Amino acid sequence: EGKVVVQADVPGLKQEEIDVNFHDGVLTIKGERKHEAETNKEGYHSVERCYGAFHRAVRLPAEVDASNAKAELKDGILTVTFPKAEQAKARKIEIEPK
Repeated sequence: EGKVVVQADVPGLKQEEIDVNFHDGVLTIKGERKHEAETNKEGYHSVERCYGAFHRAVRLPAEVDASNAKAELKDGILTVTFPKAEQAKARKIEIEPK
């Protein structure tokens, strides 16, 4: 309540490998995965490389206060939290008697 939270799985990526932007109501998350695994066992040597860029854009469903947004990367999960803008928060409207 009072905030919009977006979570994205980004396993194996470091903070500096992820780019998070917000413009015109759209949250954009970009990054590039670079991974190399090497196995040396008796009788064989294996090197596996996987890489690729990704780009996700999410239109947020409510007016948010982008100037107070916070992003956190923990255990491979990127969490971006936006407080809702004052005009987007629900408020009670009193009925004036006539």
